[in-house]
Amino acid sequence: MKKKIVVAGCGFGGLQFVNHLKKNMYDIIVFDKVNHHQFPPLFYQVAASQIEPSTVSFPIRKIFQNRRDVRIRMASVISVNDAEKYIETSIGRFSYDYLVISTGTSTNFYGNKQVEENALGLKSTYQSINVRNEILHNFEELLYVDNKEGHYNIVIVGGGATGVELAGAFAEMTKEILPKDYPNIDKKKVNVYLLEGGTNTLANMSPFAQKYSQKQLRKMGVIVKTGTIVTDYDGEMVTLNNGEQIPTKNLIWSAGVIGNSIGGIPEESILRNGRVRVDRYNKVQGLSNVYAIGDVAYMETEKYPNGHPQLANVAIGQGKNLARNLMRQDNSNKPLKQYEYRNLGTMATIGRNKAVVDLPFIKFKGYFAWLVWMFLHLMLILSVRNKLVVFINWAWNYVTKNNSLRLILKDSD
Repeated sequence: MKKKIVVAGCGFGGLQFVNHLKKNMYDIIVFDKVNHHQFPPLFYQVAASQIEPSTVSFPIRKIFQNRRDVRIRMASVISVNDAEKYIETSIGRFSYDYLVISTGTSTNFYGNKQVEENALGLKSTYQSINVRNEILHNFEELLYVDNKEGHYNIVIVGGGATGVELAGAFAEMTKEILPKDYPNIDKKKVNVYLLEGGTNTLANMSPFAQKYSQKQLRKMGVIVKTGTIVTDYDGEMVTLNNGEQIPTKNLIWSAGVIGNSIGGIPEESILRNGRVRVDRYNKVQGLSNVYAIGDVAYMETEKYPNGHPQLANVAIGQGKNLARNLMRQDNSNKPLKQYEYRNLGTMATIGRNKAVVDLPFIKFKGYFAWLVWMFLHLMLILSVRNKLVVFINWAWNYVTKNNSLRLILKDSD
C-alpha cells in the first residue's frame, strides 16, 4: 500500500517537493487556500499595472494534470495531530504518513491592529489586484474630490526588495502614465514615499546595493525616509515615530512577514515570527514524520546561524532535497542528505534600466543588472505561455513607456 503524503501549501517549496517525487510512488494530497500557485516576486508589477494577474498565477490542477497520484483540495490546514497522524482542515480530517508544511508567510503588522485594518497588503495575487484597484481609483477621485491632500500621497512601508521595487514602479507610473491618462492632475503634486525602519533600504543586500537603490529612488522623485517607523494609520493619516504625519488614502505595507504555522506544533518549536524550527533534514522539532520547508521553516546551520533568508531559492532547494530524502528513506539504503543553501546571490530592480545584483563573486548595477534580473525572473515563471506573455508585456512597456492594463476590477456599487 502506498504511503500517504499530505502537502500543506503549494508555493515554491510545496510545488518543487511534489514535482521531485517519483510518479506513483506515493499517494499525495495537496491543500491550498487558493486554487493557484502564485509568483510573489512579480506581485508589485501587477499592483503597478505592468503585467496581468493571470501571468503570475498558475492553476494548481493544471500543473498536476499528468499526475494521477496527486489530488488537490482547496482548503486551509488548521492543525496536526502527531500522535494519531491526521490533520484537521476546513473541509474535514485527513490521515497521513508524512506531512509537509509549506504554508509560507503572511504580512506582519507587529500587533498594530489599526494599521492592519486600514493598510493594503501585497502577499497574494488578490492583494496585488486590490492595490492596483485602489491606486487607480485614487487617481480617479483626484479629479473631483475637494480635499485632495491625502490622494496625492502614495506611502509604502518597508524598504526591502518589494518596497523598493514597488516605489520605483509607482514613481515611473507617476512620471510616464499620469500625464497621458490624467492630464488634469498635476503630476508634480503626486508623491511616492518609501518608509524604512532601519538605516538603509535593501537591508539584506550589500552596502553597494543599499547606496545605489536609495540614490536611484531619490533621483526618480521617491521620498525615502530611513530610521522611520509607522506607529499609526487610520485610513487618512500616517503617524510616524518622530511625530511626523503624512496624509494618505493609500498605505501599502511590505515591512515584514510572519510564518503561517499551524496548530498542534509544540510551542517551543515555533518562533515569535511564526517560523517553525526544523533540523537539517527539514523535520519539525518535537514531531515525527512532520516536515516544514520554505519561508515557514527555520533551520540553523553554521553558515546561517539565524536561519536562512526567506527566498524562493531556499524554498525550492528544501523542497527538492526533502523529496529525494523521503524516497531514499523508503526505497533505498542511501544515506539522507542534509540541506545546505548555496547562496546564488540576490537582486532587486528599481525601475527601467535600473537594477542591482549581488553575487557572491561580483556586484553590479544599472542596465546589465536589469537585464539579468528580467532573464532570471522569466526563467522562474512556470509555463512557456506565461513567459512569453510577460516578455511581450515588458518589451511593449519598454518601447512605448505605456501599457493597456490599467483596469479597475471591483464592484462599482
